Amino acid sequence: MMKTLSVALSILAAGGGLSIAIAQQAPTENKGMKAEALSGFALGKQGLDDFAQRQMRVRQITIEPGGVAGFHSHKDRPALSYIMKGSLTEHRKGGPDRTYKAGEVITESTDVDHWAENTSSEPVVLISVDLFKE
Repeated sequence: MMKTLSVALSILAAGGGLSIAIAQQAPTENKGMKAEALSGFALGKQGLDDFAQRQMRVRQITIEPGGVAGFHSHKDRPALSYIMKGSLTEHRKGGPDRTYKAGEVITESTDVDHWAENTSSEPVVLISVDLFKE
């Protein structure tokens, strides 16, 4: 009886080892992947010294036709906003108006004061990543 139990445990142990050996190895290099930097800015040059009080957040923002994002400053909240769908016209203080289309990024460093509007007939959808102060 003990010999049978010992043989059964040996078979189970060997089988468990076999399943581990057959398990797929995690790849160590990228394949079929492309990473392209679209925009960025140096955090150390933003004049912020309170990183312990901030969180990095990601939001999806939708602006309906005729909708606006009212005038605001990024003095305390730098952001990068990627246009997923539609087009958005930005009115930046001290700069020319610019229309951003799908696939483009609005770079909103701490020196940016602006507002934006959707003058098109379709909603604008953007993904915005910012350093939000809690």
